[in-house]
Amino acid sequence: RRSAVSLRAPLSRAIMIRTSSLSRFFSARLSAKTPIRCFSVKNLHDTLGDQVPARQADLKAFKKDHGSKVVGEVTIDQVIGGARGVKCMLWETSNLDPEEGIRFRGYTIPECQQLLPTFEGPGGAGEPLPESLLWLLLTGEVPTKEQVDLVTAELHKRAELPPHVEPLIRGFSKDMHPMTQFSIALMACQTESKFAKAYQGGTAKAMLWEPALEDILDVFAKLPKIAALIYRCTFHDGVLNEDQSLDYSGNFSRMLGYTDPEFDELMRLYICIHSDHEGGNASAHTTHLVGSTLADPYLAYAAGLNALAGPLHGLANQEVLRWIQALQKDFEAKGMEVNEKSITDFAWETLNAGKVIPGYGHAVLRKTDPRYTCQREFALKYMPDDPLFKIVDTIYNVMPGVLTEHGKTKNPYPNVDSHSGVLLWRYGFTEYQYYTVLFGVSRAMGALSQLFWDRALGLPLERPKSVTPQWLKDHAAKN
Repeated sequence: RRSAVSLRAPLSRAIMIRTSSLSRFFSARLSAKTPIRCFSVKNLHDTLGDQVPARQADLKAFKKDHGSKVVGEVTIDQVIGGARGVKCMLWETSNLDPEEGIRFRGYTIPECQQLLPTFEGPGGAGEPLPESLLWLLLTGEVPTKEQVDLVTAELHKRAELPPHVEPLIRGFSKDMHPMTQFSIALMACQTESKFAKAYQGGTAKAMLWEPALEDILDVFAKLPKIAALIYRCTFHDGVLNEDQSLDYSGNFSRMLGYTDPEFDELMRLYICIHSDHEGGNASAHTTHLVGSTLADPYLAYAAGLNALAGPLHGLANQEVLRWIQALQKDFEAKGMEVNEKSITDFAWETLNAGKVIPGYGHAVLRKTDPRYTCQREFALKYMPDDPLFKIVDTIYNVMPGVLTEHGKTKNPYPNVDSHSGVLLWRYGFTEYQYYTVLFGVSRAMGALSQLFWDRALGLPLERPKSVTPQWLKDHAAKN
């Protein structure tokens, strides 16, 4: 297969066509030196295969020429404080700027919404397909709709679970947390790992990217079915309906039990905006760390899911939704109207009681999270009169000013978690404890795309140096 190319060939190289009408057409185009589009589609494996050798050589040369140069310093605060801001990870797929938010391979979220193919076809005709973003994260290139359709078909083909996994999921206790089920079920699929088999078979290190890519596509393809089985068995009747005539997100929605096209669009948006957020977040970093041991992508991402299950990482949208609903219930009980004055008063009561406003602030961002903004735009388009959205929107109008005046928050603006729970609730998706599983389906796209390049570039085992408290005290005394 060849990528689409433009031909300006002289007549001596003209394509010989027997049909006279077509011959006259092509001759006229060639004599006028007008480009002719030869439509064929290069698939994902071939695209990456073309990139890998050059990228391997480039990194080797760069390391040789610049490996000893200093990137930055580390303070004692950073050593004690979770390595915040320490520049010590190589991450291909996204970059988080404090002022403008996330860029996926250099593209902002609004740019992705305009450029990446959609279910309807061209960019801007709806929310980007996750398959489009997967291609972008892996290759750094904006795909055509034809290339995205190939990815969709490939993922559907790879989605079948090993025969022992569905009975395992159906046998889980309904009291087991959905994220625990998710991690166990993915680990159980590891029997299918092509990477593990290739490594055991002695595949050269420089070629491990090929079985890694196989596993990565397999994992990403299987996650929706695993996630949907957990949802249907834990909260509903256990019946799973698929529709592979749809895209990745649409089929996921059907398996969850939702048939509203608006919900399909929400899933496309949700999966895309939660896919990647640099490499330092706990789930992405964990996937990278475990993958650096040459654990296969099943094991590496299962570890990432366990990090995502932690309350400080993947549970924030649940906490925000509970807080908003508690506010709504309190106002209704007191006969209070939701407006900017009442929300302002409520915010000050919360802060003066020593509590925090959930959904506001971010470890890196210093502006409104663009992931919040695109969810707000979705709500304005599809659910402008929803009562919970009206509360969220009123909070958005007043909270930055309150938090700025309060003076204890570095970033007084909303983050992604400030909105996502309200959108899910609007469509009847009310099972709080499951929300992190949706996050887990999404985050695979970024973490596993980076894992591909970890293996393609031969990145080594991650092993930072630790220091003892006494070493820090001695170092501080000497300096």
